[in-house]
Amino acid sequence: MSAYDVVVIGAGPAGMAAAVEARGAGLSVLVLDEAGAPGGQIWRGVEAAGPSRRGVLGGDFAKGADLAAAFRASGADYRPRATVWNISPEKVVDYSAGGGSRQAAAGAVIVATGAVERPVPMAGWLLPGVTTAGASQILLKTSGIVEPDTVFVGSGPLLWLVASQMVAAGVPPKAIVETVPHGRLMAAAKHLPGALKNAAALAKGVRMMWAVKAAGVPVHTGVTDVAIAGATHAEAVTFKGADGAMRIETRHVALHMGVVPNPQITRLLVCDHVFDTAQRAFVPVLDADRMTSRAGVYVAGDGGGILGAAAAVLTGRLAAMGAAEAAGRPVDEGARGAVRAALAKDAAVRPLLETLYAPAEAALAPADDVVVCRCEEVTAGAIRHAARLGAAGPNQVKSYLRAGMGPCQGRVCGMVVAELIAAARGVTPGDVGYYRIRPPLKPLPLSELAELGEAEPVAAQ
Repeated sequence: MSAYDVVVIGAGPAGMAAAVEARGAGLSVLVLDEAGAPGGQIWRGVEAAGPSRRGVLGGDFAKGADLAAAFRASGADYRPRATVWNISPEKVVDYSAGGGSRQAAAGAVIVATGAVERPVPMAGWLLPGVTTAGASQILLKTSGIVEPDTVFVGSGPLLWLVASQMVAAGVPPKAIVETVPHGRLMAAAKHLPGALKNAAALAKGVRMMWAVKAAGVPVHTGVTDVAIAGATHAEAVTFKGADGAMRIETRHVALHMGVVPNPQITRLLVCDHVFDTAQRAFVPVLDADRMTSRAGVYVAGDGGGILGAAAAVLTGRLAAMGAAEAAGRPVDEGARGAVRAALAKDAAVRPLLETLYAPAEAALAPADDVVVCRCEEVTAGAIRHAARLGAAGPNQVKSYLRAGMGPCQGRVCGMVVAELIAAARGVTPGDVGYYRIRPPLKPLPLSELAELGEAEPVAAQ
């Protein structure tokens, strides 16, 4: 079993920044990442993207190439296509790579696994042809594939970003069906003075929306009763808008209502979490250095609360500084203070965005006949019924109905299950809690366990 000062999980903006910072402090670093190249979801494929694709994806995407180059040059032990499936309380990391499982002991663990898109269960959401906005963006980033009749449904900055990137690619969306309720803008306006501290982010958002509308993409606002029609595949999006009932024919629907932290590893390690009412998501409790309630375990990036790519880089640096200090290495307090100041400035826009783009009620409380747990085909009505029978939280519902027991281990249904139980019991999601996460975090062949613990090359110091 190899030993490292720091094991970083994930090679997106936060993970790469953490690795570069930790190596700069003289720490030995192992980076484990499921992807085949650095970049994460935000900068997926950035090293391979040519000038034309970078032009389509925008300047923020191109910035990832510089960090990826610094990461490659940092001397970190980088293991792509490596899936972490367990971490012990003693910070021994089990991971699968190359058809076998190995172990690495860590002085500190930096979790940089980012966020996942919030599920948007509705009638027809399981039909072929229905994806998420993030999935549409992955196709664009990795393969240059753009579906010409895509209808975006939901709300949030990512929805507008992907739509604007499609416009830049010359294949604009067919329509945007936005679920932001009328009057939400006025509620968000009270946060505008604070948000102006990050005026650049606001200006970027306005430019994205303007580009989409200038391209002639129809935008339907304040819609309700959204459903996806079709027998064997998506055929249309139906909804109620300003002009009454409407129907848009399409074979490609991209759903999005924001992103939420990926909690699997911090839940596995039984770190303390709280329910963030603004983000409508559970987030781990972190100190100023991004350390969790479990000593030596840090969270960098959106896994500790949704802040975006620029902030992910900053939090990656902070987590690495904290790990370096705990290891007895000197930390430049001036540099750490500058990073914290930059993070506060970047985060100034979040209250406005979180108020404006809070998920629609229909996403948190789908109709009884809508499937919520895709793996086990459990409906919202069945979950409500279980709660009324006395199921106090997601783990009890799992016992009753198998919801959350499939291959995704609750990654898709977890947030909705918690919301449904809380509503049925008249309490908050924080009161009902979340699924208890157990290893393996991802499906694992039993044959790999036979090789677990085989000797590995000693890490370069």
